[in-house]
Amino acid sequence: MPRFAANLTHLWPDLPFLDRFDAAAEAGFKAVEVLFPYDFPAGDIQRALRRGGLEMILINAPPPNYTGGDRGFAAIAGREERFAYDMRRATRFAQALGVSFIHVMAGVAQGDGARTVMVENLKRACDLAPDGITLTLEPLCPASAPGYFLNDFDLAAGIIADVGADNLALQWDSYHAQEITGDALASFAALRPLIRHIQIGDAPDRGPPGAGTVDFAALFRAIDDSGYDGWVSAEYTPGGPTEKTLGWMK
Repeated sequence: MPRFAANLTHLWPDLPFLDRFDAAAEAGFKAVEVLFPYDFPAGDIQRALRRGGLEMILINAPPPNYTGGDRGFAAIAGREERFAYDMRRATRFAQALGVSFIHVMAGVAQGDGARTVMVENLKRACDLAPDGITLTLEPLCPASAPGYFLNDFDLAAGIIADVGADNLALQWDSYHAQEITGDALASFAALRPLIRHIQIGDAPDRGPPGAGTVDFAALFRAIDDSGYDGWVSAEYTPGGPTEKTLGWMK
């Protein structure tokens, strides 16, 4: 079986944020990710990680925009300075927590101009990223992110190729893959060379594995057979007590 991590933005939503780290450790997870951890001091999160012997593997960029507007500027013309500023902030936070991956959000945009902006922004971001941190792109399905620019795996693969940086890779999510392509397993097989981080949730409702249309037994076999040795992070909506949804880990 793959190595499973817990997405603490989604799991244990009934618990205070810092208590979710303890719950993940008690459930047997060795690694966690948090989409937007910026509301809490890095020192508090570090202590929560140490308590449970947990590794923090991923955060999103940019940090929340408290002045209004969208989160995600990588594909937005005219927001290049904001993108660069937010990437510096996210990188400092990632370094403080020992994070390996920063998911770079594209924002709401469309057209060839947005693609060009995103490629140029990512080239600069990859040049400036510290050693040990990989930037990731994740296509999001229109049902969960209407208007989001990066809503197609071919588009993501093309951008990664155009940037041409070793520290830029694909973040593949079974929920989004099933919704976008209709066949998560085939999507994983086709994109495996680009994938360095995996997230899982069932479709069509981003429920726990086994609640929808994704064949997770086959997917987990495919992940193992592919030689992938990274983390597979549970990013789904429990719909009840998280502990009662973890049978898929066995």
